[in-house]
Amino acid sequence: MDNIVAYIIAAVVGVAVGFLIAKFFERNNASRLTKQAKKTAASIVKEAQVESEAIKKDKILQAKEKFLELKAEHEKVILNRDKKISDVEKRVRDKESQVSSELSKNKKLNAELESKRKEYEERLNFLHKKQGEVEKMHRSQIEQLEVISSLSADDAKAQLIESLKEEAKTDAMAFIQSSVEEAKLTAQQEAKKIIINSIQRIGTEEAIENCVSVFNLESDDVKGRIIGREGRNIRAIESATGVEIIVDDTPEAIILSCFDSVRREVARLSLHKLVTDGRIHPARIEEVVKKTTKQIEEEIIEVGKRTVIDLGIHGLHPELIKAVGRMKYRSSYGQNLLHHSREVAKLCGVMASELGLNPKLAKRAGLLHDIGKVPESETEVPHAILGMQWAEKYGEKPDVCNAIGAHHDEIEMTNLLSPIVQVCDAISGARPGARRQVLDSYIQRLKDLEAIAFGFNGVNKAFAIQAGRELRVMVESEKVSDEKAAQLSFEISQKIQTDMTYPGQVKVTVIRETRAVNIAK
Repeated sequence: MDNIVAYIIAAVVGVAVGFLIAKFFERNNASRLTKQAKKTAASIVKEAQVESEAIKKDKILQAKEKFLELKAEHEKVILNRDKKISDVEKRVRDKESQVSSELSKNKKLNAELESKRKEYEERLNFLHKKQGEVEKMHRSQIEQLEVISSLSADDAKAQLIESLKEEAKTDAMAFIQSSVEEAKLTAQQEAKKIIINSIQRIGTEEAIENCVSVFNLESDDVKGRIIGREGRNIRAIESATGVEIIVDDTPEAIILSCFDSVRREVARLSLHKLVTDGRIHPARIEEVVKKTTKQIEEEIIEVGKRTVIDLGIHGLHPELIKAVGRMKYRSSYGQNLLHHSREVAKLCGVMASELGLNPKLAKRAGLLHDIGKVPESETEVPHAILGMQWAEKYGEKPDVCNAIGAHHDEIEMTNLLSPIVQVCDAISGARPGARRQVLDSYIQRLKDLEAIAFGFNGVNKAFAIQAGRELRVMVESEKVSDEKAAQLSFEISQKIQTDMTYPGQVKVTVIRETRAVNIAK
């Protein structure tokens, strides 16, 4: 037990001694560390002072450089401003010098004007004096003339007026004569217009069929012979002529259909010969078709010659005569081409005579204007150009060739025959009834004219007359007054003008009639 206590006391004493020793060493270390820290701080402070001095010097240098830059910029701005001010001062001095020079010039001008004014006044005074002298001399000369001629001034004036009257009468007569001649010329022009308008109303044959012919038979028994065994005869006929033969239930008739009128006529005449002869078989059919084709060619030449003779045209090339004959078997919009060409030729002759041109040359151009429509083989060339080429080839005159080629405006017109042929072609084709399409449009135009009139209030009846050149409108007198009738006529004419397309002019006549009827008993 005592040993344990002794150990404990020894341990406590050892701990206390150790603690005291540690404190002693700790104090010694602290003083040494404090000295080292002081040294370190002193060195840091010294380094900081050095660095601060360096930074201070750098900043001072930067501030000096910035100051120098700002000073240079400021000086530059001041120099620019001084330069501008000097420029402005220079301009002001220039203006002042210019104004002073102008003022000096104005002074000189004023002085010159003053001198001119004085000179003008002097001349004016001189002229007044001269005028007075002239008037005195004029009065003296008049007095001398009165003494010499034994006439007073009034008598001389009267004689002068009489002479002027005679001269004026002569001039007036000359003016009247020129006016009369001009009126005659105008009257002739108006007469020519009237004649042309009259020509537009010429009428010839109506429209004809252009692709079908009817072949009449004595009896229906002949149809079987034409058809033949198993249809060999009809096939032979169609092969030889190029025409379609239609055999149907139509009594005592068969139909020949083909767009080529020459081939259709050859088929018709061949059938007539075969039926008349009674022998119908393929070999006989070919023989008859050949003979008929030759006969038709001879007939074409004969028709061309008769046409040329009837129109009084001489020296036409045989090929052109043949082309004229072929036009008999060609139609355009249902109008026979030969009849159309003859009509155009006559119209061209009449119009050329009225206009003082060569009527024979105009007839020649009118007859040949559509020969390009009858080529022997198919071609893509327009018929007007083709006809012109044929005319040039066979020696026609340049005026005629140009009239043929230009009647549809495909080439430029170079002479007066060309517009005449164009107008006459339009007259012949556009007249009512000449062509099927034109006839339909003509009837529709008449209906449209009347329909426009019925669209207005108060209209009782409306009639399109004179081939659509005049519209007669009957109005109800209770609804339309005389003043309203004139206004209605104007409104209808304006409506027609804006809504319709038509050749020439349309006259609108509004008729208002008031009737009072009483009966006496």
